[in-house]
Amino acid sequence: MQSPDKLQQRLDYNFNDDKLLDEALTHRSFGSRNNERLEFLGDSALNFIISRELYRRFPSAREGQLSRLRARLVRRQTLADVAREFSLGDYLIMGSGELKSGGFKRDSILSDTLEAIIGAIYLDSNVEVVGERIVAWFDSRLDALSLTTSQKDSKSRLQEFLQARQYDVPEYVVVAIKGASHDQQFHVECRTALLDEPVVGEGSTRRVAEQKAAAMALEKLGVEHDHNPS
Repeated sequence: MQSPDKLQQRLDYNFNDDKLLDEALTHRSFGSRNNERLEFLGDSALNFIISRELYRRFPSAREGQLSRLRARLVRRQTLADVAREFSLGDYLIMGSGELKSGGFKRDSILSDTLEAIIGAIYLDSNVEVVGERIVAWFDSRLDALSLTTSQKDSKSRLQEFLQARQYDVPEYVVVAIKGASHDQQFHVECRTALLDEPVVGEGSTRRVAEQKAAAMALEKLGVEHDHNPS
């Protein structure tokens, strides 16, 4: 496990009480003192902050539209993607069995830990500070939302397109990471049997690059798509 100091830099938040961060990073497989209570608190804080931000950004949206947008942002896959952008798996405190089974890579554990960190930041500061962190972490995803675009992102649509035709799901491979650590550009190949050669997407995060690669694949396959990188 790496030092949590690096993680605090990535989160752009320095804990006043380091024990809160340690607790947030501790999976229940390690012992009775774990992050489940912080996860409960963080889940509530996340839903409130995202709801408040969507309410502010989409003044004409109806309740149902706001609910769908929120669900898209707080779902397990999205939270796990955010956690991976922080390399959160490198900092988890887990029991040996869970560690050996690859729990540090599991979406459910990563998403739960991110919520626990949110809960820990709330206890360490206040609702406005944790709100600032959440909005900063989700900023690119919030910017990509629209009331008119499809609720399914490019990766989901490509996967459904391939599975409907009995093809394997696409493979995404990082082929290059360029730029300084604070301004990186990820280059990701999308590979599928339906394309003669891979297509490459570029973005400031691996997630964005994968979405752009999937959008390019959809375009080459002649599938109607949008360029929403969320």
